[in-house]
Amino acid sequence: MADVVPVILCGGSGTRLWPRSRASKPKPFLRLVGDRTLFEEAVARCPASGGFAPPVVVTGAQHLAHVEAQLGGEGRIIVEPSARNTAAAIALAAFSLAEDDIMLVCPSDHYIGRPEVFAKVAQEAAALAREGWLVSFGIAATAPETGFGYLKRGEPIEAADGSRGFRTAQFIEKPDLARAESFLANGGYAWNGGIFAFRVRDFIAELEAHRPQIARVVRQAVDEGLADGRRFHPDAALFATVESDSVDYAVMEKTTRAAMVPAAMEWSDIGNWPALHDALDRDSNGNTTRASGAVELVDCSNVFVDSDGPRVSVIGLKDVVVVIDGDDVMITSIAGAQKVGKLLGATSQ
Repeated sequence: MADVVPVILCGGSGTRLWPRSRASKPKPFLRLVGDRTLFEEAVARCPASGGFAPPVVVTGAQHLAHVEAQLGGEGRIIVEPSARNTAAAIALAAFSLAEDDIMLVCPSDHYIGRPEVFAKVAQEAAALAREGWLVSFGIAATAPETGFGYLKRGEPIEAADGSRGFRTAQFIEKPDLARAESFLANGGYAWNGGIFAFRVRDFIAELEAHRPQIARVVRQAVDEGLADGRRFHPDAALFATVESDSVDYAVMEKTTRAAMVPAAMEWSDIGNWPALHDALDRDSNGNTTRASGAVELVDCSNVFVDSDGPRVSVIGLKDVVVVIDGDDVMITSIAGAQKVGKLLGATSQ
């Protein structure tokens, strides 16, 4: 049976978690939930004992030192010469693997509270991928989120080993609130969290059919690349000419073999400070503190404090986030947290 190869995509700057997350050390490499970084958790969710091959990590040069420090002894690293979106990043891994390998594509910066469910769903997705399906994890929607894409569940399908899923009837971009509420009430929709399983040759065939320029140029960049220990460097000049497109637009929304497997695994993309607050334990008033120094909250509710040292005292506030990192202090309402990534500090650091 072909290996299930975790392909861990490690890029981005995580500006909505500024000032803790910065371009120089973004969200995947921070200890935000528990004792391991989000990247370390992504690797740990795919152990050899669970039927996974050593991971392939796709990352940019600016994050290479963090990846090497946290990856451990197993795995390979593809150094992406420039940011060309997820279709090209996944293609770099695909052209570096055997054609019958099963790729399990995982973002490096998500939180999953039930890793045992993730492992089970991953093997179900892999079973469908071995039969030619291009599989998305359909993450159980628990709120009418407007910041996520959605998957509409179609007719049931079943693999030879009994693993079950559904055809993906429709990919839906980020909806407005009324539409998101209707999806939640309907029950036939799931969040699209960007976790996929493909057989390598099936993904390449679909990419060649729908985005031939990406397939052709990435293949050539890999063929003309150079290995350096466990690092691999695709040809930078060639890769810079690749069209930039997401895997959803390039492949998943166009293939006739799109499938989904339900995944109720306590997932969060930790996309902003309120999302991190939701992933952490709260006190009886809904407050959370993560601080190396003293924190005092008086008559507060739904307040989140994250400080790397200075004393923080908050009185009589609700629905507020306070973050201190070195000389940077960021305070926002829960409602305003989506705008953190637009602050000058977030865009310049």
